[in-house]
Amino acid sequence: MKLSKRDQRALAILVAALALLALRFVLGNSGPEVAEASVDSVDMAEKKLLKLRQLSATVPAKEALLKQANSELALREAGLIQADTAQQAQAQLLNIIRTLGKKEDIDARGGEFGPVKPLGGDYGEVSVSVSFECGIDQLVNFLAALTSEQSLLATSEMRISSANPKQKTISVRLALSGVVPKKLVPEQKGPATF
Repeated sequence: MKLSKRDQRALAILVAALALLALRFVLGNSGPEVAEASVDSVDMAEKKLLKLRQLSATVPAKEALLKQANSELALREAGLIQADTAQQAQAQLLNIIRTLGKKEDIDARGGEFGPVKPLGGDYGEVSVSVSFECGIDQLVNFLAALTSEQSLLATSEMRISSANPKQKTISVRLALSGVVPKKLVPEQKGPATF
């Protein structure tokens, strides 16, 4: 096989480049480099040690603050509705409404469960709507009893209309919301709704 003049020149340049590279590699390696000790290494080490000692001295105080914050959080979260599922939390909320209603002779039957919504970044909100007929004094006492409940509850909607003017009763539709842990809130898939 015969090489053209162009290929011969390219081959000659390649051989020359490889020879120069080999020569540089052989002559350029004069031996292993020795690391020189820094003059400031002792002073630097002492400064680092001092900083580490200062940081370690703050650890007990930070642990005490963390323990205090955790205990305060546990007290505040005592009112969360604890359940394994959101439906169980809604059932507990409906049970609270019925129990408080029985004390005031309010017959809160039925119940519509609303969607479980996120409440801030760490909690969720479950809601239940009930309808009943009662006297105005019964409704006031019922709402007062809701405020004394340990669970974190709030009325999210209330519609009051006249039911029977002769008996002075009113028709009430009440939506009650309760706070649940974030784990009970279903994750949203797709784009967020506005």
